[in-house]
Amino acid sequence: MEVTVNRKAHFNSAHRLYRKDWSFEKNDAIFGKCNNPNFHGHNYELIVSVTGEIDKETGFVVDMKVLKELIKIEIEDRLDHKNLNLEVPEFKDLNPTAENIAVVIYNKIKPKLNASLALEITLFETPRNFVRYSGK
Repeated sequence: MEVTVNRKAHFNSAHRLYRKDWSFEKNDAIFGKCNNPNFHGHNYELIVSVTGEIDKETGFVVDMKVLKELIKIEIEDRLDHKNLNLEVPEFKDLNPTAENIAVVIYNKIKPKLNASLALEITLFETPRNFVRYSGK
């Protein structure tokens, strides 16, 4: 019997969407206001979903205390109140779009979970704009 458990988290980060190899004009045409050289911020909402079999001994798919701490250490402590472009090594050469942020989050959490568990990341950049990534 497979069950999906979800943990919500929150972090605030600034970023600028642009490509270093493009002119300002091209970046502006593609990314618009998100290309602001002075950056802009978002109040990101994160949902980490873990799917797997219920452990017969504990009744858990994953211990939520463990998942909470994993999200805190791997995501919140690394991304909260940070400028993604300047302070987060994963975005040194990677445009910090919501899509790329979701993949980075997935790649931070997945190796820390039991290999039998499936992971899906849902990242809300705004209340109406969000992405999902499940490693596929």
